[in-house]
Amino acid sequence: MGDEKKPKAPVSGVWSTIKPFVNGGTAGMLATCVIQPIDMIKVRIQLGQGSAGQVTSNMLKNEGVAAFYKGLSAGLLRQATYTTARLGSFKILTSKAIEANDGKPLPLYQKALCGLTAGAIGATVGSPADLALIRMQADATLPAAQRRNYTNAFQALYRIGADEGVLALWKGAGPTVVRAMALNMGMLASYDQSVEFFRDSVGLGEAATVLGASSVSGFFAAACSLPFDYVKTQIQKMQPDADGKYPYTGSLDCAAKTFKAGGPFKFYTGFPVYCIRMLLRS
Repeated sequence: MGDEKKPKAPVSGVWSTIKPFVNGGTAGMLATCVIQPIDMIKVRIQLGQGSAGQVTSNMLKNEGVAAFYKGLSAGLLRQATYTTARLGSFKILTSKAIEANDGKPLPLYQKALCGLTAGAIGATVGSPADLALIRMQADATLPAAQRRNYTNAFQALYRIGADEGVLALWKGAGPTVVRAMALNMGMLASYDQSVEFFRDSVGLGEAATVLGASSVSGFFAAACSLPFDYVKTQIQKMQPDADGKYPYTGSLDCAAKTFKAGGPFKFYTGFPVYCIRMLLRS
């Protein structure tokens, strides 16, 4: 009996807990390397630099190909924080909700609530990196004397904290959180619902189901979140004038002035590019 094998110890639950976070962050960072040029064009369009074709042409002519990847370090850091927390939280929240629902599939409203909560968590964690990203992408659009000239994401975060205070790292966090909540409600909830529809109701195969669900979720994510993304970009890139006054006092003031100047469709500036960005990420 002495040589009897002892039963193996149960596998630690640590990896199963952190796996959604690791997978989400890694996937987000890889996606950023692909969509960074599209994201750069989207930001420049929102800042009034012209259409996608004009922005691309001007950047190639005046700044070179490398300009499309300006802010990549901040983009990667953003994914390592925001996407890691967002997708990991969504996975945990939905798992807990399914347990509470006796293992039955979740209705759409519960998926949406999980998506909203996960988006808020991710955006709060990733807001400093998002601020650094927007500032680095917008820097070349400013007059030379006003450019911040951040060399990388970590230097940007250090200088923002040192020059403007630690809380300034969360400048624009309000619209960032709302945008993430809207994006997640549109993307994560619609993706799961679309998978069930294409697979169970239409009877599509695995590849076609994934492609169809990704397209649907990308469109709804863009439609739900772009107005908040537009406001977020304006708030995060703004600089004080000679008197120390900012163009907007906050998100609501920015939204009101934008609506007054351009109507509701102004918030959807750059929608085709933004929609492509969402489709590639979803």
